[in-house]
Amino acid sequence: MTPHILTRSLDRAAATFILIVAALGILIPLSNLLLPQGSMFQVPTYLVALWGKYVCYAILALSIDLIWGYCGILSLGHGAFFALGGYAMGMYLMRQIGSRGVYGNPLLPDFMVFLNYPKLPWYWHGFDMFWFAALMVLLAPGLLAFCFGWLAFRSRVTGVYLSIITQAMTYALLLAFFRNDFGFGGNNGLTDFKDILGFNVQAEGTRCALFLLSCLALIIAFVICRAVVSSKLGKVLIAVRDAESRTRFLGYRVETYKLFVFTLSACMAGVAGALYVPQVGIINPSEFAPGNSIEAVIWVAVGGRGTLIGAALGAVVVNYAKTYFTSGPLAPYWLFMLGAMFILVTLLLPKGIIGTFNSWRDKQRSAAIEADKESAAREDGIGEPNPAE
Repeated sequence: MTPHILTRSLDRAAATFILIVAALGILIPLSNLLLPQGSMFQVPTYLVALWGKYVCYAILALSIDLIWGYCGILSLGHGAFFALGGYAMGMYLMRQIGSRGVYGNPLLPDFMVFLNYPKLPWYWHGFDMFWFAALMVLLAPGLLAFCFGWLAFRSRVTGVYLSIITQAMTYALLLAFFRNDFGFGGNNGLTDFKDILGFNVQAEGTRCALFLLSCLALIIAFVICRAVVSSKLGKVLIAVRDAESRTRFLGYRVETYKLFVFTLSACMAGVAGALYVPQVGIINPSEFAPGNSIEAVIWVAVGGRGTLIGAALGAVVVNYAKTYFTSGPLAPYWLFMLGAMFILVTLLLPKGIIGTFNSWRDKQRSAAIEADKESAAREDGIGEPNPAE
């Protein structure tokens, strides 16, 4: 993608979104680090971590909107790619603990010592190096998405059947990672992280840096998505979404386009998971739960499918509501509220928040243009003919 394509893909709304995210990524850490505690403008450290989690969810929502909103691929298992990226980062963080663990083993994580592992499994080697872990954050979800997509798209599995298969995939991974002999901590997962790149993961400065990196990753992911959907590739993806058989008849290799965008989306989800883990402090098999993937689809539907900005906004809005309502007496009813939200959006705002706003704005612009044309016609003395004449 050339700089010209990247520049052309950023309209006023996209530029505004980038500026807002960049401003938040700078101002919130500065507020936390520079202002004294108790100040009304000081953002507490726990809120920095909480909003960092929301930003990671926004990246995940972008990855889903890229394939669902623009290519018509409804994945109900995208949480699997998010979790794989998280586990890759978690393995690096576990290797950084070293002899500071409960059992003091410099090589084996605590759960491996507890389960009497004789040595470090071969697939854990290399995760003591950050560059290797960063590579696995992209490679693990990307390779799984490529293999899964290659089999599914070549078999022309589409629609609800593809959604069910993606859900089965993430559920299979859930069951696998729950096993203690799988080598990933079983039910408890990976936790008790100490350092990341030599910095205390619990320190205020580290949390602010992670928040800033999350905002930067959101901007990069958004720019990549905009560049894709604004290019000729994006037009083909929309054609696949609206009329796949016709697009194939015109000579396009539909499977190749779907495979590319699906793999790219999985890599984005993996990055989101990698940034999520050090800010939350734990990664366990519950992240593979199919319900998490379905909830992520709801974020996109609420914000506006096929808008990108709406997907990110929906992730923040829904998760803020989840944080607010699950911390009080309404906690047992959150799933009912989430389902009601999805039903109401489907019935009343089928285009989502941003999609409905864009439609309203386009109508207002069209009405204003028509009014200007009529006004100009009157000034020029051109009007409707008088029947009496």
